[in-house]
Amino acid sequence: KRQKIADETLSVYAPMAGVMGLFGLKRELYDLALAHKFPRQSQKVKSLISHLESREEALSILETLREAFDEAWISADIRLKAKGLWAYYDFSKNVLVKQIENPLEVIIVVDDLQTCYRALGIVNQHFPPIPRTIRDFIANPKPTGYQSLHARANIKGKNFLFKIRTLQMVNDAKKGIIREWLYSGTIPSSFEQDIREMFGILGTDDAISYREMIVASGKKEIYTYTPKGDRICLPSQSIVLDFAFKVHTEVGIRCQSAKVGSKIVAPDHVLKDGDRIKIITQEKPVKFDPDIIRLCQTPRARAELSRVFRLKREALAIEIGQSLIRQELKRYGVPFTILESDESADILEYFGKNTINELYQDVGQGQLRLKELIYDIKNGLYAGKQTLLPPTGALNSIDLDTLDHDRVKFSQCCHPLPIEKGLLGLLSERGLSIHKKECPKLNALRLQREDVVAVRWQFKKTKVEKPQTLLIFKNVPRNRIFMLLSVAPVAMKIDDVIALSKRPDVTAWEINFEVENLHGLKNILQHFSKSKLEYEFVLDQ
Repeated sequence: KRQKIADETLSVYAPMAGVMGLFGLKRELYDLALAHKFPRQSQKVKSLISHLESREEALSILETLREAFDEAWISADIRLKAKGLWAYYDFSKNVLVKQIENPLEVIIVVDDLQTCYRALGIVNQHFPPIPRTIRDFIANPKPTGYQSLHARANIKGKNFLFKIRTLQMVNDAKKGIIREWLYSGTIPSSFEQDIREMFGILGTDDAISYREMIVASGKKEIYTYTPKGDRICLPSQSIVLDFAFKVHTEVGIRCQSAKVGSKIVAPDHVLKDGDRIKIITQEKPVKFDPDIIRLCQTPRARAELSRVFRLKREALAIEIGQSLIRQELKRYGVPFTILESDESADILEYFGKNTINELYQDVGQGQLRLKELIYDIKNGLYAGKQTLLPPTGALNSIDLDTLDHDRVKFSQCCHPLPIEKGLLGLLSERGLSIHKKECPKLNALRLQREDVVAVRWQFKKTKVEKPQTLLIFKNVPRNRIFMLLSVAPVAMKIDDVIALSKRPDVTAWEINFEVENLHGLKNILQHFSKSKLEYEFVLDQ
């Protein structure tokens, strides 16, 4: 039971306290939960923490600063503070680590705002800061209202974080956004915007859970900037797309690259603290790889990308569903126009759908069995009229012109290729799953005729977006390989030919190439098949 409560605290309550700016409560919750989740490890880390403040180099820092502040006639409370268990918790791996970047903090509390900046100058004079690590949260408070000056320095090989603030800032930091609420009856507009965004995303897509969103909000932050100098706060390890979607949804959807400093980078480039970013967009939405969602750190970017991919899957499902219903009705001699009549509202109501496209989508995603729908149409809308005998054997079919990995998935059990004959598709919400007709896994499912669909590709219309790789494992002389490539189809644009073995008697080859469409790919593979060489090719979507 304690483990369950500890897990819940780590994944929900402690991060939520951080979102609210209640950092004292956040640290206490983390420390308590981690002590119960990792009882042995936490004791070792606590023992390590207890000795940090008594280290000689740490005490010498205090002495140096106190002397410097006395000489400058500045009254200040200077103390060391070792970070607790919470700082040693790795969110992504769910483990306690033995070392962290800044285990010790030097807290400096002064009388007023102007003295904060004077104190920063003295700190920097005696302990030069690590480049690009000074943070002014007084001029630019965090969304929770937190204010302080931060500077990091490396002293005798150890990193130290200096925090300079007034007593008022210390007290305000303990209350988080509740302070603003108590004083003025409102919460900071930037924080309100973030909260509205979080609740706006929740429930819009299955890809984002409330736990993921809360944890993402509790991650360490980096500060990035627009070309005009506007600050955008992001979780650490955020990529260009996180920044783009933070600017605007349309900017994110059309983001083809970005200029970070003086370099042009891809949308999946990981951003660093202090980066200045200019997003480069194109007119039409970018066709992102579905795997990029896993790299995004912000809930908004992940939710928006998930929505884009979901809409693409739904559009394909509607197209497939309509085609299958049309073919099946024709087999029974029932006109497809019957679904365009006013009476079709009865069918929609029966299946709980508002529009005909919702009906098509359910059929195209396998959520509504075609056999059941046709039965209700025959005995409802078409009742009393003569129909043909139930079809047997022949499958309904669809023609595709896309290899989009998010909509079409080639199964790993039988490794089908889109240029092959006899391909079958299984319908699902995740897209169309392609199998070979003789696939053992498919046959083991004992599906009925209406549950699968014959799939064909329009070779010339279907673009092959990604570079492809062909492997030849059998011992083949170099001369023969290059002779074979010299007479390869024109469609084959060779990028690289790599010998995978240094032994002259055993040579395997890797051929990297590009091709425009499936028609060209078919010709290329036929060319290698005629050579009688044993090769392996798996389509990279």
